[in-house]
Amino acid sequence: MTKTPILGIIAAGSNAGKTTIITQLIPALAAQDIRVSVIKHAHHKFDIDHPGKDSHTIREAGAVQTLIASEKRWALMTEMARTPDDCSGANLTSLLSQLDDRYADLILVEGFKQATIPKIEIYRPSLGLPLLAEQDANIIAVASDEIIKCTKPQLALNDTAAVCTFIMQWIKQYHD
Repeated sequence: MTKTPILGIIAAGSNAGKTTIITQLIPALAAQDIRVSVIKHAHHKFDIDHPGKDSHTIREAGAVQTLIASEKRWALMTEMARTPDDCSGANLTSLLSQLDDRYADLILVEGFKQATIPKIEIYRPSLGLPLLAEQDANIIAVASDEIIKCTKPQLALNDTAAVCTFIMQWIKQYHD
């Protein structure tokens, strides 16, 4: 497994703002010289390739892995097992092994709320979803848009700088 710190950003359900906080944190962390990689869990079928493109045609022809490269970036698409009997789904440990430690100082993991990694919970009381923090020892803080009753450290969800500062302190402890 990677030596890079791994921090989950989770919520009890959809539309809590996980992607929003991650997209705000990436430039805030970059301003602190922290390079961020992200693994995002999707609960639905998705495709980053489009019909009519050569890479899509190659993948549809049966290629198990297709790597697309240019001078500026590359992307690797891997087809998971096709039958329920031989597919365990997106396994965080195997996904982490696909990332290159040379490129990032921090890996943010969106979703994967059952993973046993340190996590920040995004919580909006107005959504009526349960607070996970009291039942999950891996949740190190709760970022909420309201003050809540919770024994974990609370962060103001709309204060990206405060969340970034908390993460910077956590990274420092991670390396100590």
